[in-house]
Amino acid sequence: MSEREGHALLKKRIDQVLSEFVSQEAEALADIDASLGPVAEQLHAATRHGKRLRAAFCYWGWRGAGQPDSEALVRAAGAIELVHAAAVVHDDLIDHSRTRHGRPTGHIALREVLTHHPRPKAGARALAMLAGDLLMSMAGQLFTTSGLPGAFLNRARPLWAVLARELVAGECLEVLRTGAEPDPDASVKVIRYKTAKYTVEHPLQIGGLLAGAPPRLLQAYSHYGVPLGEAFQLRDDLLGVFGDPAQTGKDPADDLAGNRPTALMAHALTSATNAERLELHHLLGQRNLSEQQVERVREIAHRTGAVGRVEDMITTRLREAHDALADADLTTEARSALADLATSAATRTH
Repeated sequence: MSEREGHALLKKRIDQVLSEFVSQEAEALADIDASLGPVAEQLHAATRHGKRLRAAFCYWGWRGAGQPDSEALVRAAGAIELVHAAAVVHDDLIDHSRTRHGRPTGHIALREVLTHHPRPKAGARALAMLAGDLLMSMAGQLFTTSGLPGAFLNRARPLWAVLARELVAGECLEVLRTGAEPDPDASVKVIRYKTAKYTVEHPLQIGGLLAGAPPRLLQAYSHYGVPLGEAFQLRDDLLGVFGDPAQTGKDPADDLAGNRPTALMAHALTSATNAERLELHHLLGQRNLSEQQVERVREIAHRTGAVGRVEDMITTRLREAHDALADADLTTEARSALADLATSAATRTH
């Protein structure tokens, strides 16, 4: 079986776990009152799509420590995808994003059920926030009921708490940095805590801890995971502005309207002329940008060399991840799988 076929099979298994678990939880929620049906549907909507990278890294963190394939481990790994789903719902709220995967985001879709509400927008945002909170709770439930021995789960519980804390810290840092003076280093710190750690490093280490991995291997997972997680988000930032919406499922105008303190925009603002800087400040954060205005942001990002610098940052981090993998004491199968995941995560087109 090729690496691609192996990843596809693992994704299918994770999808099945999530589908069954979310269906049970959504049904239990809707059973409380029929009016909760649309909220229950948002649990499905938030978890229906995804590359399942976080679960894959957890799985290979387990296998890399020498443990065999395990259905219980696949369930535990799937729990991290529910953390991601919760983060996405909250992120869309924070950024006022209107679309994801080509469909309305939760807080937009839920407006349809509040036609008689005195403040439908605020009500829909509240419902979406609560759905995100429930998804985070569901993640802990799936993890603890995965079927793994309690002693295994106890090894990973402290890191599970760190994952949640640092994810929230990253989200808070992004909010606090929005509108501040451009600072490429501060932008990297935001993505390290908001995305990099809970996307690669922590899932890998949780899988390793569940497997009883020694400290040296856990450290190798960190040396691989942090730069790769940063490369993943840097690629995501580029795709948010330059990607094909038909593939990314996101409107580039939404990303720019959020005025996120990305490394791309930090480098563009730092290297822009005074006139370009004024133009960017006018466009970033503005709602309903036209295609021409989006294209103007792209032109400035290219002309200032910001795009090239971010590509260089991705290349450097991908190399660091591969170097860490080469030095790690893990199984041959896991090394091959993680090398393939690294390349696809950093060079993807959607």
